[in-house]
Amino acid sequence: MTQEIQRMKRKVLLMGKSGSGKTSMRSIIFANYIARDTQRLGATIDVEHSHVKFLGNLVLNLWDCGGQEAFMQNYLESQRDHIFSNVAVLIYVFDAGSKPDAEERDLDKFKEIIAAISQNSKSARVFCLVHKMDLVPEEYREELFKAKQQKLKDAATSDTQITCFKTSIWDETLYKAWSAIVYSLIPNVSTLEDHLGAFAQITDADEV
Repeated sequence: MTQEIQRMKRKVLLMGKSGSGKTSMRSIIFANYIARDTQRLGATIDVEHSHVKFLGNLVLNLWDCGGQEAFMQNYLESQRDHIFSNVAVLIYVFDAGSKPDAEERDLDKFKEIIAAISQNSKSARVFCLVHKMDLVPEEYREELFKAKQQKLKDAATSDTQITCFKTSIWDETLYKAWSAIVYSLIPNVSTLEDHLGAFAQITDADEV
């Protein structure tokens, strides 16, 4: 039974520079905050752990990692094995409004983190959230997102598959991104979909 529980627990790293919006999105998705209430949240100190249960036995073991430079270096050096081992998913949050020099520093740190993930958790999935898109004028959002997405894919190692989303706490994009991430963690998802499809047919439902 203990092995079964362990198999259904998924370690998820939530990373990104300080101020990128990691804790705000976590609070909205998992603690029922509304967007305006996140303004009173403080910076994350070191690593905050939380466990979120989905679909019976699936448990997200979420590690919200503080993004201050000293913490990031500590993760990559003295805590490297502890932080980056047995990771199912890395979620890296980028601030869409970063200035070019800050963006380059963020990309450099991302490269180091991808290297640590590749070394310690080869099968981990990597999701990048280009966040705070609401601060970008609407006519420039798609262009900016595609440019950042290409930079992120160029920064990754050849064996790392990256999925990118543009997100904001002020609309549905945040929920869509996190839904896709959680969906990727569901074991035997195709079997579940088949069962739901059969159930929909039996009940004559349009959707389940």
